[in-house]
Amino acid sequence: MSIEVKIPPLPESVSDAVVSAWHKQPGDAVAQDENLVDIETDKVVLEVPSPGAGVLEGIIEQEGATVVAGQVIAKIAPASVDTAGREERASDSVQSAKEDPATKEATTMSPAVRKLLHEHDLEPDTIRATGKNGRLLKEDILAYLEQQETAKPARPKPVKKEASMVQPEVSEPEVTTGVRAERRVPMTRLRARIAERLLSAQQDAALLTTFNEVNMQPIMDLRGRYREAFEKAHGIKLGFMSFFVRAVTEGLRRFPAINASIDGGDIVYHDYYDIGVAVSSPRGLVVPVLRDTDQASLAQIEKNIRDFAERAKTGKLDMDELTGGTFSITNGGVFGSMLSTPIINPPQSAILGMHNIVERPVAEDGQVVIRPVMYLALSYDHRLIDGREAVSFLVSVKQMLEDPARILLDV
Repeated sequence: MSIEVKIPPLPESVSDAVVSAWHKQPGDAVAQDENLVDIETDKVVLEVPSPGAGVLEGIIEQEGATVVAGQVIAKIAPASVDTAGREERASDSVQSAKEDPATKEATTMSPAVRKLLHEHDLEPDTIRATGKNGRLLKEDILAYLEQQETAKPARPKPVKKEASMVQPEVSEPEVTTGVRAERRVPMTRLRARIAERLLSAQQDAALLTTFNEVNMQPIMDLRGRYREAFEKAHGIKLGFMSFFVRAVTEGLRRFPAINASIDGGDIVYHDYYDIGVAVSSPRGLVVPVLRDTDQASLAQIEKNIRDFAERAKTGKLDMDELTGGTFSITNGGVFGSMLSTPIINPPQSAILGMHNIVERPVAEDGQVVIRPVMYLALSYDHRLIDGREAVSFLVSVKQMLEDPARILLDV
């Protein structure tokens, strides 16, 4: 009797998912708990392990199909315990597939990829793969073909014949080899969800942004003084983000409306501080949440942020880590942004935007000096937060960053 491969239970807030990538094809041997397929929700990528050992009998839902929890997406012919050596051979086949690069490469390619390789007589190892775990994607092949077409030498212009020739000939038109290709691909669930939430924030909230600047010299001096000791004691580098998280947390404590949210006709004040930190991933922007930041040390914050960033790249963040949050921080400065107006993450009421640090001339005690300056932007929902509170909150964050001792002394 075949073993059914079913979609595992999905988180409460997720109604369905999309089949992202099959790692096995019909006829392939599979081992129990081996990852068969990735499914994509609007927040994370989930792996579906094989419920038993055997041979993949058939795939019911192909890549791109929308599926729900409990839905059967494939069937496995179980390894027979009555036939001597059958189960062992299946296991050996799986091991061989893992050890043989050619076999592994073939089994991780989608049908569309294999079809393109066959049609154009291409070798997969000649094409740069950009997919997860070095997986070759259809887009990789199309990009490669486009490059090959562009690289072809231009056809030479025809040589004009001498005027003495009796029969004039019409010269051939010049051939243009420039490629104006277009590719149409469906939005990923994550990108569609991002678009939906950002559009909702624009339509449903009264967004306003206030700006300020902060002299980063005190924090840079502090990092330079204690960088080696901090890394030796905690096993992680001391970055800027932990200072911002601590400063924001203190600001939220002083101005509770910034940490609140609107629920229908009610205002919900949160007496805890869960701060989302925007992290860039190959699938798009995700915002994992640092819980109870008022109780976390700088080292704990740095470790959690590094862990989030590493797992975001491979789509390994848990759903619980991406839900909730009372405030968010986004750092466009890592990409070189000088100034921006970030959009809040509903149902939150405010978000802080960090930007790049640039040496600028500033006036201090009647003198013009050069200081490393960062522009800060606070976008907020004006339905709940007044301008006085927003500006005062941003000023308090600026003061704590320019004098880090305030964070420790609670002043």
